[in-house]
Amino acid sequence: MERRINEALVHYVEHGAGVPLVALHGAGVDHREIEAAIEAIVPGTGYRRIYPDLPGMGLSTTGGLTCNDDVVTLLGDFIDGLGAGPVILVGHSYGAYLARGVAAQRPDTVLGLALLCPVTERSRNVPDHAVVRRDADAYDELERAQWAGFDEYFVVRTPATARRYRDHVVPGTTLVDEDALGPIFAGWTVDVGSSVFSGPTLIVAGRRDSVVGYADAAELVERYPHATLAVVEDVGHALMHERPELLTVLLGDWLDRLDHSSSR
Repeated sequence: MERRINEALVHYVEHGAGVPLVALHGAGVDHREIEAAIEAIVPGTGYRRIYPDLPGMGLSTTGGLTCNDDVVTLLGDFIDGLGAGPVILVGHSYGAYLARGVAAQRPDTVLGLALLCPVTERSRNVPDHAVVRRDADAYDELERAQWAGFDEYFVVRTPATARRYRDHVVPGTTLVDEDALGPIFAGWTVDVGSSVFSGPTLIVAGRRDSVVGYADAAELVERYPHATLAVVEDVGHALMHERPELLTVLLGDWLDRLDHSSSR
C-alpha cells in the first residue's frame, strides 16, 4: 500500500483490525525488520498493525524533505490520513526518535509510546561492542558475505538470530537511498518539545548496546511520567530479536496499561 503526502510517497503494509498501532523501524533497513519483531509479539486480534517504510528506505521517497523534523511532520500527516483516530506508536532506534517527535508535536494523535533502543540527539556512555553469545552453528544460516553485518549488529549470535538477520534485516539494507538521506540526516535534531508526554510509555534499552547505549534511554524517564523503564542485560541494539520473549512480556504490560487508561 502507498500514500502520497505532498511530494513524498509513503509505502506501508498493515495487518488486522482494531486499535491502530504504528511501528517505525530504524535507520538503514525497511519496515520488514520491525514488522517481523512486532508480529511475533502483539496479539493477532484487536490491533490494526501498520508498518511504514521511513523516507529514503524501503519503497518510500524523500521528496520535499530536508531534515528530520520534516520527516516527523510527514509521519504526523500519515497518521492523520489513516482516519483511525489516535494511534499507539512503537519505534526502534531512529524510529523511536521520530516517534518522540510525533508525540511531542501532535500529542492528541498518540495514545502511548514504546521506545525500543531509542536513538536520541546524541549518544553518550556507549559500551564497546562485545559478543555475549556465539553458537558455532549460527553462521550456517548465513552467506559468507553476511557474516560481517551480522557481527556488527548482533551480540547474541545463534541460529535463530541469524535467521532474523538474514530474512528481515538484510533485504531492507539493499533499498536505502543514501544520497537522499544525506540532507535529512544533516538536519538531525528532532523537536521533542519541552513538556512531558502523559500517555503510557515503555522504554527498553540493551545494556550491551554499542550503538546508542542505555544511559540516554534511562534519562528519558523524566520526560515520560507514566513510563516503564527496562535495561536488559546481555543484549545489544538488536534487542527485539535477541530477547523476543522478554519483549513480549514488556509490550504486553504496556498494552494492558493502554487498555486500562482508555477505559477510565
